[in-house]
Amino acid sequence: MSDSEDSRETPETSPDDHRVNGCGTHSEVATSPAPSVPRLLSVKKKKIVLHFDLNNTILVSDAVTKQGTVAALEYFLSTVTWGRMAKGKWEWRCETPSLLPPCEGAATYSSHFGRVASFTTVGPGKRFRKVLEEHLELLQWPSHLQPDKELCVRGEDGKLYHWILPSFFQLLQDLVSQGLEFSIIFRTFGTDLPRVLMVVKRALEQGTHPLFPDLPALKLSVNATAGRIRCSTKGAVLTRGEERVSSREGERSLYQYMSSSQGLGGFQDHFDWWARNTYSILGGKPLWIDPFDFTVQHIFIDDNIRQNDEDTIVHPKVFLDPEGSQTRTASTSELYDLCLIQNDLLRAISDPTYFTQRIHICMENYERNLQQGLS
Repeated sequence: MSDSEDSRETPETSPDDHRVNGCGTHSEVATSPAPSVPRLLSVKKKKIVLHFDLNNTILVSDAVTKQGTVAALEYFLSTVTWGRMAKGKWEWRCETPSLLPPCEGAATYSSHFGRVASFTTVGPGKRFRKVLEEHLELLQWPSHLQPDKELCVRGEDGKLYHWILPSFFQLLQDLVSQGLEFSIIFRTFGTDLPRVLMVVKRALEQGTHPLFPDLPALKLSVNATAGRIRCSTKGAVLTRGEERVSSREGERSLYQYMSSSQGLGGFQDHFDWWARNTYSILGGKPLWIDPFDFTVQHIFIDDNIRQNDEDTIVHPKVFLDPEGSQTRTASTSELYDLCLIQNDLLRAISDPTYFTQRIHICMENYERNLQQGLS
């Protein structure tokens, strides 16, 4: 997360199959009804700009909190398992992890009790231990490959794990093979960004990833200079190297800067600003969206995107007029599965095409919105 991460973001997560105590359980994100905000956006976009969180999105570890792979995944499980207090005791209301609450009144374990060490080992989450073990096994660095000090990390259990999820590299291959124009902007509150940029740059330019040796053929550039975004009551300021863009020049200048990005790069967002705004939407990572711009679609992927604006991590700022400078804050639910993807870390680990699927869902929902808006 930011200069000081907390437990909120790594301290950087098909409905109605079963019913348990009156609550449904589901293991996947339900696609929400197509809302109204970007209904003017054209499906024939020339470019998609993908804003990627790091911790618990493409990394399963955290440098700030010194969480290894096992602890990071255990913490994530505590953010996607649900229950509620009854007669002074915690009662589970789910049998499997899910991003969305299985019933009204349910809360995640972490939101009620905070960070709990060894959640599935000796803690109350023992019922989810098998889920942890299954996904740790999927995360293991292949035994037939030579360990790579940049691409794998040793967990607390002594085993070697992928540091960056293979599904991220698969996404890069998929988008290029599908002929889509895109750029990727890493957006994190944490301190892992410089290392991520360096490792991704080497994989893309030198073919250092043994599972993806052909990445250099994608011809994707990486800006290894980590930028910063800082927010205040006066607006937002973006800096990277000698570059500086401020909302004092109009918020559209920041939108145009992000929209014109090429290849891969990244920015450290302002954790302290989020904390001062009580971890609500108003202090979140800013995402500028122009529903009148047919050439660009911005999509943000983050495990802490939630359909509760009092507890979410991205601040969508939607322009009110073509070429105008005024924006309004759009609720998370308005843009869920259109511009905002709540990352399902378990699926990002288990399904190599997870990110590709989620991005295409957003693009298809935009098309549906456009058709509804023009009808």
